[in-house]
Amino acid sequence: MDSMTPNGRLIIIGGHEDKGEVAGTNLTVHKKKQSQSHFEILGKLILKTPREHHIIEIIASASSIPEKMEELYINSYKQVGFTHVGFIKVENEEDARKPDSIKRIKGSHAVFFTGGDQNKLISLIANTELLKAIKSKYYSDKNFIVGGTSAGAMVIPEIIITGGLIVAALYNGDIKIARGFDLIKGVIVDTHPSCLGIGLEEDTALIISKGNQAECIGSGMVILIDGSKISATNIDTVNDSTPIVVGNLKVSIIAEGSCYLLNERKFLD
Repeated sequence: MDSMTPNGRLIIIGGHEDKGEVAGTNLTVHKKKQSQSHFEILGKLILKTPREHHIIEIIASASSIPEKMEELYINSYKQVGFTHVGFIKVENEEDARKPDSIKRIKGSHAVFFTGGDQNKLISLIANTELLKAIKSKYYSDKNFIVGGTSAGAMVIPEIIITGGLIVAALYNGDIKIARGFDLIKGVIVDTHPSCLGIGLEEDTALIISKGNQAECIGSGMVILIDGSKISATNIDTVNDSTPIVVGNLKVSIIAEGSCYLLNERKFLD
C-alpha cells in the first residue's frame, strides 16, 4: 500500500437531535428506518476489528460541558458493550504535549471527537504532538479508527468551515474556511469549488477506508456536492456586494448500503 494511503478508517457522523416539527413550517420529519445513535454506529464498526478489548479514547475539547459529556459517553458506550472508555482532556497547549496522553493514543483502538465548537477544537489540537500521534496511528494501523460527530466531524478534513452567514443569496466572503486536522484531503464536511462537500443527516455516518472509499450507514442520507466540473461561475471576480453564481454543480445522495469513491467522484459498482 502507498505510504501516503492511510491504513486506518475515518468515521464522520451527523449530529443527533430529535427535530420533530420544523419551526415556521407545516413540515414534520418522519423516519422510516429505526434510528441509530452514534454510539451504536461507532460500536458496530469497532466490533469488526480483531481485538479482545477495545479501548476508546474520547476528546471532548470542543464541548462547553466536557464533564457532562464524559458521563454521557461512558454510560452510552457501556450500554452498547464497551467498558474501556477514557477521556483525554485538552484544555491548553501543554495538555496536548503530555507524554501520558500520547501513550494513550498509541494504545487505543479508536479516538473520537465530540461535538461543540470546531474553532475551539482546532485551536487546541491542530499542530500538536497529540494530533501527530493520532495521524501516525491512523496511517499505520489498519484497525485504528478516528471518528467525530458534529463539530468533531467537521474538523477531520484538510479544509474546514469555521463560520459564515448565508441569507437570500451567497456572497463572496460569506463562508469562512481554515485548515483542519488534515486526516483527509479534497472534502469539506458540512464552499470550496475544488472540494467535495459532505452533508450528513442525523443518525447517519460515512465510514472512509483507505482515505477514499466511503460507505454510508445509519437511518438517514448523506448529500455530496461536487464542484469539480463547474462550467460557469463568477466566484473569482465578484465583489462583496454581488451574489455568487455557480453552474453545473453536481449533487448526489447516498444512503445505507451504498459506497462512493471520493477521489474518483463516482459510486462504487
